Amino acid sequence: MSFSETSQPPAQPAAGDRRRWFALAIVMTAAFMDLVDVTIVNIAIPSIRRDEGATFSQIQWITAGYALAFAAGLITGGRLGDIHGRKKVFLVGIGGFTVASALCGLAVNPEMLVASRILQGAMAALMVPQVLSIVHATFPAHERGKVFGLFGAIVGLGAVSGPLLGALLTEWNLFGLEWRPIFLINLPVGLAGLVLGSRFITESKAPRALKLDLVGVALVTLGLLMLIYPLTRGRELGWPLWGYVSMAGALVVFAALVAYERRKTVRDGSPLVELSLFKVKSFAAGIAVQTVFGVGLGVFFLVWTLYMQEGLGWSPLRAGLTGVPFSIAVSVAAGMSVQKLVPRFGRKVLQAGALVMAAGVLLYIWESGWYGLGIEPWQMALPLVVMGVGMGLIVAPLTDAVLSEVPREHAGAASGLINTVQQMGNALGLGLVSVVFFGAMSDHLTPDRIGPAFVDAFQNALGWVAAVMGAIFLLMFALPKRPAQHVEGAGDESPAEEREAALVS
Repeated sequence: MSFSETSQPPAQPAAGDRRRWFALAIVMTAAFMDLVDVTIVNIAIPSIRRDEGATFSQIQWITAGYALAFAAGLITGGRLGDIHGRKKVFLVGIGGFTVASALCGLAVNPEMLVASRILQGAMAALMVPQVLSIVHATFPAHERGKVFGLFGAIVGLGAVSGPLLGALLTEWNLFGLEWRPIFLINLPVGLAGLVLGSRFITESKAPRALKLDLVGVALVTLGLLMLIYPLTRGRELGWPLWGYVSMAGALVVFAALVAYERRKTVRDGSPLVELSLFKVKSFAAGIAVQTVFGVGLGVFFLVWTLYMQEGLGWSPLRAGLTGVPFSIAVSVAAGMSVQKLVPRFGRKVLQAGALVMAAGVLLYIWESGWYGLGIEPWQMALPLVVMGVGMGLIVAPLTDAVLSEVPREHAGAASGLINTVQQMGNALGLGLVSVVFFGAMSDHLTPDRIGPAFVDAFQNALGWVAAVMGAIFLLMFALPKRPAQHVEGAGDESPAEEREAALVS
C-alpha cells in the first residue's frame, strides 16, 4: 500500500525490538476496523431505513458516500504520510475515524448519518494508506512475508466477521440503541489505537515525497459526484433534465482531469494519476477490470441485503448467517488461487473465476424465481458458495496480474490507483442500484406486492451483475498470460512486495 513512487523504507528497528510487534498489532487492528466497517453497515441498512425513515437514495449514500470519500482521498492520504510522517497522519486518520464513528452512532436524522459516513470515508483515506507503509518502515525485508500473511488472514477474517457482527449488534439492540452500536463499537478500539499508536509506532517519511495534487482530487471528486448523484436521485425525482446534463458534464470534467494531469506531469512530475501507466496494455485493461468489478460488487451487496431483509422479511441475524458460506468460500478460493493455481495456470484462473461467479449469479437468479418468497438460507448456500469461489479466484491474484508489467519506479503509484478505481467502481455500482434494482419496481406497492416486487428487482439486478462478469472475462484477455516473476533484493522494497502490499490492502 505504498502510494509514493519515490518512497524508500528507512532503517528498521533492531530485530529484537518488541515495539515493532505492538506497532503491527495496532495498524492491523485499524485495518480490520476499516474492513469490518465497510461490511458491517450493509447488514444494518434495512434497520437504519426503518428507524430513521430514510429514503432509498439516502440509504445508497450511506454506503456510496463512504466509498466515494475513501476513493477520492486514498492517493492523497498516502502522499500526506510520505510528506508529513506516516505515524502522524495515521494517528490523525484513526482519531478522525473514531470521531466520525461517534457521529454516525449519534446521528439524529439520515442527513447527519450520510454526512458522518462521508467524513468517516475521508478519515479512512488518511488511515489506511499508512498501514503497510508503516509495516515497510518497521520490519526488515525477510520478515515482511510473515507480516503480509497475517494481513491476508485479517482480510479474510474481516470479510467473514463483518456481516455477522453487524447482524448480532443490530439483533441484540444493546441498551435500546438498535443499529447504532455497529458504529459505536469503533470508539474503544479507535481510542486504544490512538493512545497505543502514539507510543509504539515509529515515525517515518519518504526522503523524496511527491507533492500533493489537490486540483486532481477535486476534479475526480466533482466528476464522480456529477455522475453518481443524478443516478441515486433521478428515479425519485422523475429523471429531470438537469440529471442528464450533470452526467454528460461529468465526462467533460474527466476530460479536463486528463488534460490537467498531463500538464502537471510536465510541470513538477507529481500528478494524482500517472497517465504513462495506461500505455502498459495489461495495466490499462486491469484498471478497467478493477473498475467494472467494483461496480458489480457495489450493486450485488446492497441489493442482496435489501432482498433478504426487505423482500423476504428476514431478521438481520438470519441474513448475516446466510452470508457466511459466501465469505468462507471467498477466503478459501483466494488462498488456493495465489498459492497453487495461478503459478500453474496463470491468467486462465482469473477468467475461470469470472465465469464461475457468473454461473453462481445465474443459479441464484433461477433459485430466487423457483422458490420465490419461500426460499430458505440453506437453499441459497449453493449459489453463494459458487459465487464466493469465483470471487476468490479473482480478487487475490488480480492486483499481481495488473502490476506485473508496470515499471518498478511506478509500482507505488500504480498500487494506489488500483485501490482508488476499485472504490470508485464500488461507489458507481451503489449509485446504479437506483436504476437496476429500484427502477424495476413500481413506486406504489401494496403490502402484498412488496415481497414479489423485491424478488423481481433482485433478479433484474443480478442479471446486470452476470453481464458485468461476462465483460470482465473478455477484458481479462488483455492481462498477461502469466504474471512476470521478479527476483527480490535482500533489503529493498521490490516490485513483488509492492504488489503484495497492494493485494492485502
